[in-house]
Amino acid sequence: MAYRILSTKKLQPNQKMYLLNAGLSVIEADFIGIKYRDFEIHNTASNLIFTSQNGVIGFLQHKPGGVFGGSSVFCVGEKTKKLLEHYGFKVVEMAHDAEKLAATLTENYATERFMFFSGSMRRETLPQALNSAGILFTEIQVYNTVLTPHKIGTKLNGILFFSPSGVESYLKENTITNETCFCIGQTTANALTGITDKVIIANTPSVENVIVQVRNYYAK
Repeated sequence: MAYRILSTKKLQPNQKMYLLNAGLSVIEADFIGIKYRDFEIHNTASNLIFTSQNGVIGFLQHKPGGVFGGSSVFCVGEKTKKLLEHYGFKVVEMAHDAEKLAATLTENYATERFMFFSGSMRRETLPQALNSAGILFTEIQVYNTVLTPHKIGTKLNGILFFSPSGVESYLKENTITNETCFCIGQTTANALTGITDKVIIANTPSVENVIVQVRNYYAK
């Protein structure tokens, strides 16, 4: 019998095929959704912060790229960086998580001003670090994260989580018992604290590496 894996977000066809080719049975559903918000920008900023691709897309909904074309950009995630560069922005610092970006900003850019484009369920890590260091910033929420729980009626061997919100959404309709949980990063893994110890964290925070971890684990 094949191991049955749930991905809490819809995978790309090639990503799903990588798991299927390993003999795994794959279930997938989007446990969170995104709704982009209307917002106003009252001034420009020479330094912009994005912690997700959704933040970039929400920002671009209002087509302010030309106004901010000369701004320096600081971001979390390689894919966020590539998206920003695709639209012509200059990314001067990229970190793999909010903690590392916060450390970079407080250590090297403490006298700068920033504009932070965020989502409704963002963590406090970055704002708290900036406030503690006395760094001036304006935060604009450009999208809402919406929980979209699904009841999973079949027994699972493994669950793929890509955000703390995904964990929260899954737990609204389901419980975690003996399933192995594969997490995109430490922040997501932290959302499982006190729930399960069977957690494997990706070496790098990407969907692809989560999938590699799953395949390697069940190939043992």
